Amino acid sequence: MARCDDRMSLTSTMLLKAFAIWLLIFAVEAVHGVLRTLYLVPILGDLPARQVGVAVGSLLILLIAWLTVHWIGAHSVHRWRTVGALWVTLMIVAEVVLGRFAFRYPWSRIAEDFNPTRGGLLGFGMLVLYFAPGWMARLRGIATARRPAGRSSHARSL
Repeated sequence: MARCDDRMSLTSTMLLKAFAIWLLIFAVEAVHGVLRTLYLVPILGDLPARQVGVAVGSLLILLIAWLTVHWIGAHSVHRWRTVGALWVTLMIVAEVVLGRFAFRYPWSRIAEDFNPTRGGLLGFGMLVLYFAPGWMARLRGIATARRPAGRSSHARSL
């Protein structure tokens, strides 16, 4: 039972750290968005500036993940995917809430950002956000052991 409690504590700590790093990512992306609007939109136009912004934002996310993966404390592919899923969920909620209620964008404008047939590349940025923790952990040499086939974490703790 103590081993299970240790895992739950590790997971809650890991998720709190992942949330704190997401707040950093969100803040950096907000500043990035303001700078993009001020400097790129007048030169390139709105949609091309947003497309460039996805590439630059993805690089910023990878940099933040690179700098913080040791601190998160996850050491398995499953946990890195959990961190990535948390980041993507929080970012999509933030994008939709801010877009709709703070900036008063219509739903069609919000959806356009995620629609590659309309030039929206944000979905690709979300894929980078999802995979960034695992990719950077692998690059930093953090163990990313895969769970053996057919064995759940519950079965291993028994």
